[in-house]
Amino acid sequence: MDPQRLVWVRTGGPEGAGSGYLIGPQLVLTALHVVLGDGRWAERAEARVGHPRFGDLVERRAEVCWPDTRDGVPGVGAPDVALLWLDRPVPASGGPVRWGRPGGTARLPFNGAGFPAFAADAGSAAQVEDLHGELSVVGTSLPGWVLDCPVWPASRPGGERPWAGASGSAVFCHGRLVGVAVEDNRTMNWRRLHAAPLHEALRLPGFAGLVTRHGHPGTTTVLEEVTGESGTPGADGVVWPVEVGPVPALASAFQPRSVLRDRIDAARSGGGSVVLTQVLSGGGGFGKTQLAAACATDALAQDVDLVVWASATEVQQVITQYAQAAADIRLPGATGQDPEADARALLKWLATTSRRWLVVLDDVVHPTELGGWWPVSRTGTGWVLATTRLHDARLTGHGRSRVDIDVYTPAEAGAYLRERLHGDGMDHLLDDRAADLAEALGHLPLALGLAAAHMINEELTCADYVRRFTDRRTRLEEALPETADTEGYGRPIAVALLLSLDAARAADTTGLVLPALRLAALLDPAGHPRALWAAPPVLRGLSPAGPVTADRTHTVLRLLHRYALLTCDTRAEPRAVRVHALTARAVRENTPEAQLAHLAGTAAAALLHIWPEIDQSHPDLAAALRANTDVLADHARDRLWDGSGHSVLYRAGNSLLDAGLSATAATHWQRVTDDAARLLGAGHRYTLAARGNLAASYREAGRTGEAIAIEEQVAADTERLLGDQHADTLIARASLACSYRMAGRVGEAIAIEERVSADCRRVLDDDDPRTLAVLANLAASYWEAGRVGEAIEIEERVVADSRRVLGERHPDTLSARGNLAASYREAGRTGEAIAIEEQVAADSARVLGDSHPDTITALANLATSYWKAGRTGEALAIEEQVAADSARILGDSHPDTLTALGNLAASYQLTRRIDEAIAIEEQVAVASARVQGDHHPDTLIARVNLASSYLRAGRVDDALRLLRPAAVDCARELGDGHPVTRAARDHLAAARRQT
Repeated sequence: MDPQRLVWVRTGGPEGAGSGYLIGPQLVLTALHVVLGDGRWAERAEARVGHPRFGDLVERRAEVCWPDTRDGVPGVGAPDVALLWLDRPVPASGGPVRWGRPGGTARLPFNGAGFPAFAADAGSAAQVEDLHGELSVVGTSLPGWVLDCPVWPASRPGGERPWAGASGSAVFCHGRLVGVAVEDNRTMNWRRLHAAPLHEALRLPGFAGLVTRHGHPGTTTVLEEVTGESGTPGADGVVWPVEVGPVPALASAFQPRSVLRDRIDAARSGGGSVVLTQVLSGGGGFGKTQLAAACATDALAQDVDLVVWASATEVQQVITQYAQAAADIRLPGATGQDPEADARALLKWLATTSRRWLVVLDDVVHPTELGGWWPVSRTGTGWVLATTRLHDARLTGHGRSRVDIDVYTPAEAGAYLRERLHGDGMDHLLDDRAADLAEALGHLPLALGLAAAHMINEELTCADYVRRFTDRRTRLEEALPETADTEGYGRPIAVALLLSLDAARAADTTGLVLPALRLAALLDPAGHPRALWAAPPVLRGLSPAGPVTADRTHTVLRLLHRYALLTCDTRAEPRAVRVHALTARAVRENTPEAQLAHLAGTAAAALLHIWPEIDQSHPDLAAALRANTDVLADHARDRLWDGSGHSVLYRAGNSLLDAGLSATAATHWQRVTDDAARLLGAGHRYTLAARGNLAASYREAGRTGEAIAIEEQVAADTERLLGDQHADTLIARASLACSYRMAGRVGEAIAIEERVSADCRRVLDDDDPRTLAVLANLAASYWEAGRVGEAIEIEERVVADSRRVLGERHPDTLSARGNLAASYREAGRTGEAIAIEEQVAADSARVLGDSHPDTITALANLATSYWKAGRTGEALAIEEQVAADSARILGDSHPDTLTALGNLAASYQLTRRIDEAIAIEEQVAVASARVQGDHHPDTLIARVNLASSYLRAGRVDDALRLLRPAAVDCARELGDGHPVTRAARDHLAAARRQT
């Protein structure tokens, strides 16, 4: 009996309350009359699950699920037993219920617990009362039993029956549930408790079906004979339970992994075997054996009669353990002379016995040889738990369910380190790098066990260990030494890997196992696309004898998957092929230098080959390819620059810019720039291209000044080295012009763009995407300069050409359509602008994603047009969303965020929310000055807007403080005729009049 499964049942019926027992996550056993009285069902039912002294109590609503209430009230003679269905599951530890039928010739002790009236204090809720006593030999043969208790409670004042409330209590004999307490006895002044046996109810299909379907995993309706002699040596001399193995001891700081245990229980409830496999590749160490040992240990604690633990690396070991088990339980015919015959006798007994059993087959290596030695249970009282590193179809089927075992979660890894170090009195070794340590080891249980032991032996802190582990000079066997495996927790990574690799190579008919694994080890452990293995660079690069076929690479991937050296699961695309980080490291450390350089180039070329032309249509794939490129660059380092392998670095950097990840792009391009300058020279074409992309990253991140400094030098160097008409020179000048425009230097931008656009049309082609981009930039500069008509003329042409050349939803086409709409709005063609902008916003969200900067810009433009059309509510809602998204994605100080906040503040002004407008405008003015400088046009505009709000709020002095210098600065920086300069002077005059 598990006290945490006790249930106090409260109803609206005449009885008021009763007891019950949780036999499944949502299934409660109780007495029928608890929920049925005076010929009618209880109006309501509520259940409180648990014991006050054993954890928290759980409240649930309940309803009767057996008998079926739709059939009316049960007639006379119906079993006084009922099942209740809870509205939500209740987690419970322990195993399934075991059912018993009392018998024999000796008095039989029983126990239970319930909530009888005599146990409750006055005015308090029901209290738990231990129920214990004996069943008489005669009583067990009757349809109802007298529960002979050593203490009979007296009647309570007012004639209340003392046993009231105990009805429904589960009655156990030797751990088997045999009955339900149902009534007291009037002739004994209500002092005698009776019980209804359960073996009759278990014969009823409806009752039995609910029990097997919804009982705790592993629950059956099998009845075990329970006698007064149970639990003592029987006639054959066997003392149950029996353990054959022995079961391995649990390692220090073992993590229970409750989520995995729940999955095992769920798989087991199907009535077949459960096979634990590792979800990721590697040489073992995922904790499969430890998890199986925990299941076996719990089984022994839950009164399972027989637990057999057999190492399954060879079938003969399994046969030997089966024969030993047959001898230990003294099976008839098990002579000890013929192990195989004795083992088959055990299998026959396991199939038909009503005793509960568990057989663990640890580390299955040869599924075919083991095929005839899988136990089955026709009675449903036993189950098999197997562990393996194989992903082999021969291990499933025949009622076997697979449960994939992953590495520790970050929380489990952290808990393991804390408990392991604390257990050795080494708490001081735990520091703020514990999470980094766990991540470096891939959260692999074996690796964490080895690392913790090594830290204890050498008295290394987490930070010390991380530093040594990540040092390129430290090899894996030094970081995770075999000598650290003090508990026999598992074989060291490298050894286990080599064993698996030897087995895979022995089964290999392609000759590609080793080179394929070495190539995969250079990529992201989180996974890469399956398409990489059909890419021509891989087909050419895997074999020196000539190209291989995609079918052969598929064969080798499945072989490596089967031996758990990597994982290939196309359901996980675009990260279908994965290698555990420690497996990959061990492989890399055993790869000759010449092969490493060749395979790095092969991997780079393959990534480039499968990279989509337009990232935005495949965001998950692009993200996976960027991650793999980053990992490859880290492992290959300078080797990528020996040939053309570095091309993938440029593609990854452009992908970051396309995704709007400007800060990450800046970090990437800084590294590429440094490597290119070091290996190719500062004046090399590729170095100049990298510097130009670094500047573009700065510009997109709002670091316009830094971008201009780089671009001016890149433009000069490119022209000097390649000539003023080279395509690279033209693009360098166009990028510089973009930054000039963003810095407010619109006149200089136009001068460059007019010349570059003419040169591009001559050098490149009218339809070249680069030419279209330069024309779009020129139109944007015209718009900034107030030359809206010229801007529209160019933009209409760019939109038409982009649609024809790139397609309607290409990112460049979307940008061109948005620019044209903005020009239409500026020209007073608001209806046309809105029609375009609504479609662009929808297309951007679909193609680029809701969080892409271009999508946010499209929404901001739409809001502006809505304002102009008088659709105030819609505009304000969008602007609030845009401001929040910009701050979240780009940062509080990004120019686009400041623009979005400025627009929102202006809208608040128009809707007379002056205080909210001022709060935002003060933030914008300070941030703009800090990021772009006191005299940047955006800073001046922010100050004039803030001053305007001060005037509206009657804060004249604050307005004057801003306007006096702002009017002068606007005239100098923007010109006397600029609208902002005129506004500054008008506001200044108004402020002076008010003083």
